[in-house]
Amino acid sequence: MTPTDHPTPPAAPRSHLGWRLLGLGYDLFPAFGLWFLVAAIFVALRGDAITGGAWGLAEFLALWLVTGAYAVASWRRGGQTLGMRPWRLKVVAADASPAPLSALCVRYAVGSVSLLALGAGFWWALFDHNRLTWHDRASGTRIVRLAK
Repeated sequence: MTPTDHPTPPAAPRSHLGWRLLGLGYDLFPAFGLWFLVAAIFVALRGDAITGGAWGLAEFLALWLVTGAYAVASWRRGGQTLGMRPWRLKVVAADASPAPLSALCVRYAVGSVSLLALGAGFWWALFDHNRLTWHDRASGTRIVRLAK
């Protein structure tokens, strides 16, 4: 082995569905804070609570976008949201490098569809031989569990 050769570190283990769901549950707390802020802005703009119609659709879209901005920015900055940190989970590209922004946006969008489909894309990981979800496959990213 020459001084310029570096052994390839072993790949981090892929995350089990249970760890992912725990991280997702923890991420509800910062999401709630962001949702309350968005709702307050809409109430201030409208003068009353929004119950439907075009304003309701706009508020729903704003909630989805602000949640996506939180998730994608967190993944881009360090591969982890606040909910992923206690469980040592990290989003990486398929080759274990930092995931590109476009892949993270696809990950969020497909993950949203997966949740709307009663979590079908998450449950898929139970049967996938690599434990990958729909959003893992669609975005070319993975969630790995970091060593202690």
